Amino acid sequence: MESFALIFSAIFIGYILSKSDLFPKETPLILNQFILYISAPALVLLKIPKLSFSLDALIPVFIAWSVMSVSAIAVFYLSKLFSFTKEVTGSLMLVAVLGNTTYLGIPIVSAYFGEDALGYVLMYDQLGTFIALSTYGTFVSVYYSSTKEVDIRALFLKILYFPPFLALIVALFLMGTSFHPVIESVLASLASTIVPLALVAVGLQLRFRLPKDEIKPFSVALAIKLVFAPLVAIFICRIFGWDSEAALVSIMESSMAPMITAAAVASMAGLAPRLSSAIVGYGILLSFATTWIFYHLIT
Repeated sequence: MESFALIFSAIFIGYILSKSDLFPKETPLILNQFILYISAPALVLLKIPKLSFSLDALIPVFIAWSVMSVSAIAVFYLSKLFSFTKEVTGSLMLVAVLGNTTYLGIPIVSAYFGEDALGYVLMYDQLGTFIALSTYGTFVSVYYSSTKEVDIRALFLKILYFPPFLALIVALFLMGTSFHPVIESVLASLASTIVPLALVAVGLQLRFRLPKDEIKPFSVALAIKLVFAPLVAIFICRIFGWDSEAALVSIMESSMAPMITAAAVASMAGLAPRLSSAIVGYGILLSFATTWIFYHLIT
């Protein structure tokens, strides 16, 4: 209960602050930069080395890419079926496929499974969602907004120099090892900042303008992201007989709300900005109910 109290309180605080002039408009960007350059790498270095070399460590990565691939195919065919415009299709290809597996995934999974499960969250996020955002997300934003070619070299360097990803590479080489208590204490203190800062940043960026003339794509996006995606993850786990904590965490990660950054990418690319923001805003609120349902369905 304490974890959920923190989740709702921090998001609410962020949302209230967004309506005031107490903080500059750049505050979400600053908070996200602190998380990406300090909090997230510290969490990666703290949790990943505690995982053991096993199939379980790869389950989140496999499920992440499988769910995103199937979701993208579903968006593509439903967009054809409902004759969505190119801009709307591009928006859905981003916000209905990419999940908020860090800023919401970490506190929600921690609330349900405890902090020991966060290693699997980071595998799902860093080797799944993040790389997909950097590669697939860039391709979608370019393809659906213009005819420019994707710069593969720049894309590769962007991934390679991303701080949490660099920390993940280092952490993978340290799997099975233990840090000195002082180092572990410092990493734990820095990593502990990720949850409140991330949730406040989410609240600061929430938007609830529902485009009434775009109810159909709005509904399709949330149905795919909040219901279809976790069902795909459950189906995959049933096929392979996976019922470990790694599998359960992966299902929960697949059920997270649409990614705020994906909406930002869609907006910058001119892909139905108002629709993208509405999908993310309402998706975050609805995800608290849907993640609760799926948690009790799988446990």
